[in-house]
Amino acid sequence: MRNFTNNNTARRYKAHVSLVGTTQLHLRNPYIIAWWSAAFPGFGHLLLSKYLRGYALILWELLVNNMAHLNYGIIYSFTGNFKMAKEVLEPRWLLLYLPVYIFGIWDSYRSAVDMNKVYLLAERENANFNSFIIGAVEVNYLDKRRPSMAIFWSFLTPGLGQLYIHRVITATFMVSFMIVFVYFSNVLVAVHFLFMGEISKATEALNPQWFLFIPSQIGFGVYDAYVNTVENNKLFDSEQRTFLRKNYNQYRIKIPTSAEV
Repeated sequence: MRNFTNNNTARRYKAHVSLVGTTQLHLRNPYIIAWWSAAFPGFGHLLLSKYLRGYALILWELLVNNMAHLNYGIIYSFTGNFKMAKEVLEPRWLLLYLPVYIFGIWDSYRSAVDMNKVYLLAERENANFNSFIIGAVEVNYLDKRRPSMAIFWSFLTPGLGQLYIHRVITATFMVSFMIVFVYFSNVLVAVHFLFMGEISKATEALNPQWFLFIPSQIGFGVYDAYVNTVENNKLFDSEQRTFLRKNYNQYRIKIPTSAEV
């Protein structure tokens, strides 16, 4: 039986299964990718599996956004307090923020368009790729997962949905970021006061600069886990179909018709 592995003899592969996750090419809407980059720099690149660039932009966002007090400015602007928004913003960091923010949107859109073209070529070439790997620390293989479960676990804690579909690196970073956001925003302290009926104390305890990161984190965790679960299921079906066709297509059984009987 043939060994279905990435042997670097093909020009393009649709997917690669490794100990830390499954990376694959599939069609993506460039506008949705750009939107996620606008919501949080780096998220669009993570959707494209460009992890190094994505995590670099996320770390940059956390640093520069906090130094510029951008989230404070957003909250004051949305509440109509434009004078406080002007006072709280740090212009030296804010002017540094804008070029990289725009670059993240543009680069994720451009990359999505290019990767869609690469996917179409890889789909036409349909080269063999590995679907199972086992090592001393982990096992990973293609199988089908339930998208609803990926949504459920991601909604509870961003990163758990990625762990469910074996995207270990993304899951580790997302859970780590969520711990940082929850700790510095004091959101659990605010929830504690809220359950006790002390609304004013809950409001005072909440740190809006860090709290504003959490909605984007949860939304992205849910969306990313759902999309990748669906695409992994499609990849599983495609790999199974290719394997059966190449190895068992010659054993076709001819069913006689009533006339031949």
